[in-house]
Amino acid sequence: MRGYGGEVISGEVSDVVGSVDDFEVRLADGRTTRARRILVTAGVVDELPPVPGLAEQWARGVVHCPYCHGWEVQDRAIGVLATGPMTVHQALLFHQLSDDVTVFSHQAALPAEELEKLAAVGIRVVEGKVTAVEQSEGTITGVRLADGTVVAREVIAVATRMVARAGFLSSLGLIPTEHPSGMGVHIPVEAMSGKTAVPGVWAAGNVTDMAAQVGPAAAAGGQAGAMINADLAMSDAAAAVAQYRDVFSPESEAEVARIVAGDRGL
Repeated sequence: MRGYGGEVISGEVSDVVGSVDDFEVRLADGRTTRARRILVTAGVVDELPPVPGLAEQWARGVVHCPYCHGWEVQDRAIGVLATGPMTVHQALLFHQLSDDVTVFSHQAALPAEELEKLAAVGIRVVEGKVTAVEQSEGTITGVRLADGTVVAREVIAVATRMVARAGFLSSLGLIPTEHPSGMGVHIPVEAMSGKTAVPGVWAAGNVTDMAAQVGPAAAAGGQAGAMINADLAMSDAAAAVAQYRDVFSPESEAEVARIVAGDRGL
């Protein structure tokens, strides 16, 4: 990025104010910078259920995506913690990687037709609230239920609630909304362009498309960048036309003065 003339500033953005052509980005340490347009690629925060042990094992023994982490946990004893409408879908995908998959209903009510799917492929369902993820020497050993039962497991798969990291945009009136999938909250954008509801602000990547992996997220950023560049070019052209038509602008008067001075041989 620096090689192409870009500037990288390390810091936390606390607020963004202003409007098209005159945004001010405020950092938590008091620094500010200005911008004509804004592209938000701040991603999401994964919120885990409040079960002791989950957070400590996050990204190690606790995983969420079979495409991101499935290969590393294949053929192991996997427990799927029910958290919402994607639980059965998640369990079926992890079942492609291991024959030993158990779903813990926790506090979710799984529909009868979904339970039938699990039974048909040989996925066990354990009823009851999960109270803790048991560990030993940094490794998951099982899942503890409210009645004290411990079910041996090596890996826990859980669908997180994904929340767009966009609190710093509230001053612009850009508030994340519920995603249609029920997976969390995101910043809605126009398809293809990445334009948000606030003029001059674009968004790309997981902050708007929570399920996007690295490739699609990067492509969306590139597309949004192209749209911003085009918008700036059109804006500059419009400003130039307005100036060109204004015979009383400082630039026009300077041109007239130059011509007059030339005619007089000055």
